[in-house]
Amino acid sequence: MVEINAVYEGTLRCSAVHGPSGSTIETDAPVDNHGRGERFSPTDLLATALGTCMMTIMGIFADRHEIDLTGTKVRVHKEMTPEPPRRIARLPLVIEVPLAADHPKRKALEKAALTCPVHLSLHPEIEKPVTFNWVG
Repeated sequence: MVEINAVYEGTLRCSAVHGPSGSTIETDAPVDNHGRGERFSPTDLLATALGTCMMTIMGIFADRHEIDLTGTKVRVHKEMTPEPPRRIARLPLVIEVPLAADHPKRKALEKAALTCPVHLSLHPEIEKPVTFNWVG
């Protein structure tokens, strides 16, 4: 179990502390929702969590199989619903993997990404199309 403590700082900003490490983050409301957009918004963090979780799970698999994924990149586009209630509608991702398209563990690495806890935890109504680009 991990404890995270957050405080509303006013002006639509929050700060949060990660209990185990003491590292901190700040959030801000996005410009299109009354904020200044000067920090990640809470929904930006969810999109970030999805992309980084997918790469992390790929990395765990890669480490077990002595595959170097250094330089793997992810791009996530967060798309909100146009009508109320405001929520995330789509999170299309592009994962760029610095390995050859014919790598023998390609399918297993792709499967690993799709089994990340964040991907599996998101509501099924949120579209999460994933494109893998193998560029090695």
